[in-house]
Amino acid sequence: MKDKRLLIIGLDCAPPSLIFDRVDQLPHIKELITRGIYGPLRSCDPPITIPAWMVMATGRDPGELGLYGFRHRKGYEYNKMWIANSTAVRARTVWDYLGEQGKKSILVGVPPSYPPKPVTGELVSCFITPSKEKSYTYPEELRTEIEERFGPFVFDVVFRTEDRSEVLKEIYQMTENHFQVVDYLLDRQDWSLFWLVEIGVDRMHHAFWKFMDKNHHLYQPGNPFESAIYDYYQFLDEKIGQLLKKIDQKTAVLVVSDHGAKGMKGAFCVNDWLIEQGDLVVTEPPARGQSIDNLKIDWKRTRAWGWGGYYARIFLNVEGREPQGIIKPDDYETARDELSSRLKAIRGPKGEEWQTVVIKPQEHYPVVNGDYPDLMVYFDDLYWRSAGTVGYGRLYLEENDTGPDDAVHDYNGIYILYDPDSQGGKAKQADILDVAPTVLKILDGPDVPGLKGQVIG
Repeated sequence: MKDKRLLIIGLDCAPPSLIFDRVDQLPHIKELITRGIYGPLRSCDPPITIPAWMVMATGRDPGELGLYGFRHRKGYEYNKMWIANSTAVRARTVWDYLGEQGKKSILVGVPPSYPPKPVTGELVSCFITPSKEKSYTYPEELRTEIEERFGPFVFDVVFRTEDRSEVLKEIYQMTENHFQVVDYLLDRQDWSLFWLVEIGVDRMHHAFWKFMDKNHHLYQPGNPFESAIYDYYQFLDEKIGQLLKKIDQKTAVLVVSDHGAKGMKGAFCVNDWLIEQGDLVVTEPPARGQSIDNLKIDWKRTRAWGWGGYYARIFLNVEGREPQGIIKPDDYETARDELSSRLKAIRGPKGEEWQTVVIKPQEHYPVVNGDYPDLMVYFDDLYWRSAGTVGYGRLYLEENDTGPDDAVHDYNGIYILYDPDSQGGKAKQADILDVAPTVLKILDGPDVPGLKGQVIG
């Protein structure tokens, strides 16, 4: 009897509303739902691609991983940062554990997987790969094998641009390229775990959400891209159907997303707000759209500053910790609580009440490793993006400050688990930490101590 196998189809950013609410337009996904277990999957905090896929793959939360997003402040320097890549992931993954049992994995596009690290099996790196000229496979010769058949692997597209027609064309070309490679590698006979992640889903949401969502503040009825996201999901469903035809009856399938998505209401200028509040003191008026990185800041009078993104990272200027810190260490918690209260009291542009969430990392995570911010802020329950740039003369922007972006992230992604050895057809809430123990259970992997999640079933 052949050992059981698991095919994981990762759809980066797929929300319940575009899968479960429209499942009749997705026949192959619907079949998996009918035969499997499914439901919303609560993402990690923060609900961002990095760290979310590694939370899923390791069963460790962002605090334990020391990953809080794509970029991190370097120690307590004011203007130094580092970008997360595969070398930042020190926790062992499910494919590491399976590899110790001699079980092979094939990984395609699982973030962050550049630079490629050795695995028991094969690996193609992800969207953070800087160039097709770089080494992006393990083993190295896999790159030649792929390129001779399909050309260079397409890692990502430029999606923050007004040329939406070009974005749409490139996303389809990228996704086609990805599934050609996956379809080819799926024919390998010796894998136990096959895990792919399609980043095109995320790019579609950020580039085309306002064209689809009738409740979006920038929606225009009858626009030429009104069905673009829906059409892409149907295209994906067909691609998934082709993969399902190639696997045997002993293969379990997990369709999963790392976080959800929803329409962006705007961007809040957190550093302009901190300037207004007197927390961030500048020595000359900022230019419109100026980066915080080259702002003239009087650090000897500054108490706090922030970074933009789908959530805001707030840093305090603490004496003895920062080079020119002014908040006394004994006053740290008082200052943090007071700033947290003011952040939660911020209202919207029309005076509407916001449901802003402020997280203290040291209290939110059982363990905090790495370079974490003093506060993590979800403006209006993530509906408002944080604009890190300054100089707009106002606090509320209708659009993202770093290029077109119509969507923000949401807490709930999705999962659909079809296991031929288990009874399906039921809905169940799950957590992103549940994925790792579930994968190990399905593939008879080792019993790993310290995993917080529960087996989905």
